[in-house]
Amino acid sequence: MSDLPELNGDQSLSEPQLEPGIAEEEGAGGGFKQKLAELGQKLFGITKFIFGLLLLPFVYTVTVGFINELSLIDHADRVYFWSGVVSLLVIHHFVWEPAMIYRGGYKIVEFIFRFVKPLVRVAPYLLPVYTLVLFMLYPLVSIFWKDLTGYWVFLSGFTLTLHLIFSAKTMRAKKGDFLKGNYIFGFSFIYMINILLLALMFNFIFEKFSFVNFCNYSCQVASSIITRIFAQLFIPA
Repeated sequence: MSDLPELNGDQSLSEPQLEPGIAEEEGAGGGFKQKLAELGQKLFGITKFIFGLLLLPFVYTVTVGFINELSLIDHADRVYFWSGVVSLLVIHHFVWEPAMIYRGGYKIVEFIFRFVKPLVRVAPYLLPVYTLVLFMLYPLVSIFWKDLTGYWVFLSGFTLTLHLIFSAKTMRAKKGDFLKGNYIFGFSFIYMINILLLALMFNFIFEKFSFVNFCNYSCQVASSIITRIFAQLFIPA
């Protein structure tokens, strides 16, 4: 004889009988937690979207400030810089997408910061590794190659544009970005940091390029824009 109890009707060993309502309550709890998590993600996305919009005046002023200081250096060097920017755009859009070059730089930065978890996910987007390498090599190479500046400026424009384009594409492709808040905030921040780094590099290379003047101009114009927006929205006429 078998020691197992007899099964009546639709009972089974793999599905023990539960008291009425227990399964429904567990399902309802799981659904509520999921909805709560989704709501939290949306609220966080809205917050990042708002902060991203607040960064846009600084994006504009950093760009204008950099262009103003760039206009003070020699015309030939300006041409080299913009030629580097345009060359990357032409190659990317009409010839070949150099994604593998970007991924190589991404992995280098990821390897460098592999022991610092908070930075290992941010640093590859934040730091234009090829541009930084060019800057670090410039003092050494310029000792042996006197006419280096034009080529260095060209490659600076080329590599910085490469980094910004593929950082933007990578961030934009991420799923679950409500209102694209992460993209707007994240890329605006990355763009400003990259322009600040390039301005700092140019400050050491060109006597006429002033990083201090660049920062002062950017902050003053951004403050003026924010003050005007605040006045329009909250101060009655």
